[in-house]
Amino acid sequence: MRTLVAVSLAAFGAVALASGNPAIAGADKITIDVASTFPGDMPVLGDVSRGLPEKVFRASGGEIVLKFHEPGVLVPAAETVNAVASGKVTAAWAGAGWFAAKDSAFNMFSSVPFGPGIGEYLAWLYRGGGLETAREMFHQHGVHNIPCALIPAEASGWFQKEIKSVDELKGLRMRFFGLGAKVMQKLGVQTVQLPPGEILEALKTGAIDATEFSLPAMDRPLGFHTVAKFYYFPGWHQQATFFDLYINKKVWDALPDRHKAVIELACGDTVRETIADGEASQWKAMKEMQAEGVRLKRWAPEILVAFDNAWKEVVAEESAKNPNFRRIFEPYSAFRENYAIWRHFNYLQ
Repeated sequence: MRTLVAVSLAAFGAVALASGNPAIAGADKITIDVASTFPGDMPVLGDVSRGLPEKVFRASGGEIVLKFHEPGVLVPAAETVNAVASGKVTAAWAGAGWFAAKDSAFNMFSSVPFGPGIGEYLAWLYRGGGLETAREMFHQHGVHNIPCALIPAEASGWFQKEIKSVDELKGLRMRFFGLGAKVMQKLGVQTVQLPPGEILEALKTGAIDATEFSLPAMDRPLGFHTVAKFYYFPGWHQQATFFDLYINKKVWDALPDRHKAVIELACGDTVRETIADGEASQWKAMKEMQAEGVRLKRWAPEILVAFDNAWKEVVAEESAKNPNFRRIFEPYSAFRENYAIWRHFNYLQ
């Protein structure tokens, strides 16, 4: 009979002590509970909660079971990564920006305003030193991160009225994520970070006036268009966004190397799928929302310039007060300057 081992920290430690082997010798199957930040019925990111476990199960011959739990079942949606760090849960499905209260520099591993597109961001993370620095920082908090999804540029936000000037942003209460929130604050917007399941109700009750969340195909099922009809592009704040599978480092270190390899390979395959799904599914959602009265808008050039100028102020301030942000942003900027040579000469746009 195969032994089923639920890999909570307590259970994992008990098995390791009993066997004398931190790689859970004697156990043929492990179950890793994953606290998700995103609902399972959400397109793209929610799809991962089904696709990733299937890949891991098949590739491991049934030895590894990733058991995803809906937001709020194990811990609140906004607290999933913190719960991994504290040992409250074994694993989480989220993005680095959800851990940025610990250090604003974590945002750099999630998305960067006026940052790179998918190809360049992937190149920086894996070949420009980004992942090494991310791992160093997460490990200090007892968390091991595995890049497990990458999506294209998000929409810029939902508004209940047309925004014709920067002045019309002042005083708005808006759900906003990551470093982009700091940019909006520079322009007089009061920002709050809410998990996806709480945004629509906040719009309906008037707790917030506007929101951004993600891609059109992911925004539409959340119903923002029932309250706000002006949908703005481009997503200057998130031109590409990474999401990770987070596993408590003690648990990760004790896994057999073959199990680590299976999870890493499955996440790599999931990155490919989320890129493809993200790029392929947006036009349909946009056409459907237009038919329902949503007005698709592009920011006026002068407003985009204002966003960019505010971002430069944020970079200067964060670099001055946060050594981690500075040590990440400086080589990141150098990588982008060099990448620009390739982009300028070889891409049509």
